[in-house]
Amino acid sequence: MTKKRRATDMKPASTEWTYGDDGKARILVVDDDPRLLSGLASLLRSKGYEVTEAEGGRMACRILETESFDLAMLDLRMPDVDGFGVMERLSSEQPECGVIVVSGESSFSAVSRALRRGALDYIRKPFDPEELLATVDGVLGKRSLLRAHEHIRMRLEKSEELHRYIVNSSPDIVFMLDGDGHFCFVNSKIESLLGYQPAELCGRHFRHILDDRDIARGTYALKGPNISADNPRTLEVRLKTRGSRKATRHFEITAFPIDPETWPHTNHDDGKYNGREARYYGTARDVTERKEAEAFINFQAYHDLLTRLPNRALFKDRLDLAITHARRSEQKLAVMFLDLDRFKVINDTLGHAMGDRLLQAVTQRLERCLRKGDTLSRFGGDEFTLLLPSIHGYEDARQISKKLIKALRAPFQLGEHEVFVGVSIGIATYPEAGESMDQLIQNADIAMYHVKARGKDGYRFYSESMSIDTANRLSLERDLRMALERDELRVFYQPQVCSSSNRVVGLEALVRWQHPERGLLYPRDFLPLAEETKLIAKLSECVLDQACHDVGQWIREGHSDLRLAVNLSPVQVEHPRFVETLMAQLQAHGFPPQNLEIEITENVIMNDLEQISQKLRELASLGVRIAIDDFGTGYSSLNYIHRLPIHTLKVDQSFVKAIRRGEDGACIVNAIVAMAHGLKLQIVAEGVETDEQLTYLKSLGCHQVQGFFYGPARPADVIGKTLGHTPARAVAF
Repeated sequence: MTKKRRATDMKPASTEWTYGDDGKARILVVDDDPRLLSGLASLLRSKGYEVTEAEGGRMACRILETESFDLAMLDLRMPDVDGFGVMERLSSEQPECGVIVVSGESSFSAVSRALRRGALDYIRKPFDPEELLATVDGVLGKRSLLRAHEHIRMRLEKSEELHRYIVNSSPDIVFMLDGDGHFCFVNSKIESLLGYQPAELCGRHFRHILDDRDIARGTYALKGPNISADNPRTLEVRLKTRGSRKATRHFEITAFPIDPETWPHTNHDDGKYNGREARYYGTARDVTERKEAEAFINFQAYHDLLTRLPNRALFKDRLDLAITHARRSEQKLAVMFLDLDRFKVINDTLGHAMGDRLLQAVTQRLERCLRKGDTLSRFGGDEFTLLLPSIHGYEDARQISKKLIKALRAPFQLGEHEVFVGVSIGIATYPEAGESMDQLIQNADIAMYHVKARGKDGYRFYSESMSIDTANRLSLERDLRMALERDELRVFYQPQVCSSSNRVVGLEALVRWQHPERGLLYPRDFLPLAEETKLIAKLSECVLDQACHDVGQWIREGHSDLRLAVNLSPVQVEHPRFVETLMAQLQAHGFPPQNLEIEITENVIMNDLEQISQKLRELASLGVRIAIDDFGTGYSSLNYIHRLPIHTLKVDQSFVKAIRRGEDGACIVNAIVAMAHGLKLQIVAEGVETDEQLTYLKSLGCHQVQGFFYGPARPADVIGKTLGHTPARAVAF
């Protein structure tokens, strides 16, 4: 069945088909007639095709095993293997190869059978050369178009697959919304980030996954004006996770509107997704880690990382706001400055790790005493500040102060150590003690220092007179530092006399300050300041050096039993290297340890009984004597007296004075002396001024006395002249 074509319809054979490596279409020609086979092959070669000849069907099948072709032109009637057999072989091994039948067989059944087997055209012999070439060109053109279409289809499929891969592999959630905000599409990333299946969200409004706090802001964002492709809506919101698998997470949303006129439609529902027309598309990027990092950086900027309390900057910010509010509402507020007592000793003794644990434990106790709205801050080191907004008056601040002091009185357990700390609290109220932030903090600090000067572990409200004292204090502090450099400190000695023989058996070293302008100053005038300014250790070291020099010389001159008594500050005793430092000083002066008696108060011992006990035992083993000063005014615990290597009890002068007045204090003296006898301890009574007191003490069996009865403390040159003599009354001393 041959279709006649006019010459004007004929197109010359083209060489643009680029199936072979050389750019030429490859054609297999099969015929059992050598003459026809050669003629057809020559015709095709003349038009630029690459032709392979196969004489008969059997040869064609062998060639197909090793070569591939774009087109096969074959006769139907051939011995051994006919054209249908070759077509069957092509169908199974090279299905992409087109087939044109060139045959003398013209029966309808033969033509129909060939076309059913996949032949693309049928040319009857004898053929017209131009018609045959036009047919070949047409068939190859169609095959090229089909291949190009298939190639494009495959590229589209790959592009869609790549698009799906990119969308589903995106680190962000990719979504589409309809005009009302319902999900049209969401990628699979939402499952790993929030726990939702994409299918369960499609058709639901996006507020379903918004955190309740962000619903209003999130839904308004899409309705806001000026949203466009060039100006997308960007906002940060919190999205809920499904169930309670994870916490709410932070996301940065970027949403673009979709222009219906420019959006590329497909054949599937005219651009609709899940039956809904997309009007917005966008991404949701998980920024939880960034937000957490920002929050941590912000926390670091305004909080103390050890205690988690607000730091100085945040405290001042809140105080500034509280002052503004108090001024508008005509209310009062209070600022407290808290300084821990004995913290430095614990920190130096047990180490900074234990010190940090103590600060955390102190913070927990302090926070339990506060009202809602109060601000406790760590100002630095062992200093805290407390803001009490909206108080009615002094009594509110007083009650809080008492609660804070009481809360810290109970011991703290740090590992195997039980330690005690106190707190000194200065209070400044608005507006009486200042109307600005800096004034209130400074005045609370001044009030706190006055608590320290009066013995610590208490509270005081700021008053204007404190500023005057503070000015004097600053001047005195400067002079005291200069006094240590200029050697203005003097050591005076007060004799300790045996009550039965009237012999001087010991000398208590007492410091005096020869101030260039104020004259001779006594310990009460400058020792509290020395403790506050941490100068007490250096001052005590100077006193001990001078006393070891003076008394050591008298011992070497023949007074071998003469005892030197020195009063040591808590800072010295509580220092980790106290024993080592003390013994080094004695060795430097060649002073015999058995002639030294150190005096410490009961409070020093009870602050840290375990550590102090160990130090005292070590000193006692080296020959140093231990005396308890001001006995009866502190804990007065028989338990610690029995456990520690104590040699002497010094009866406080307040009890001795009571003897003269016939008060109950005399009974306390009786009890102390009796207890000392029972424990085989020495007794030294301080502040003896009258015959009556001396007689009474002798009757009790008090071993030694000191006081104005035998004279005040005097310089070394005066004391040196009296040694070896029996001291007379004060006027004759």
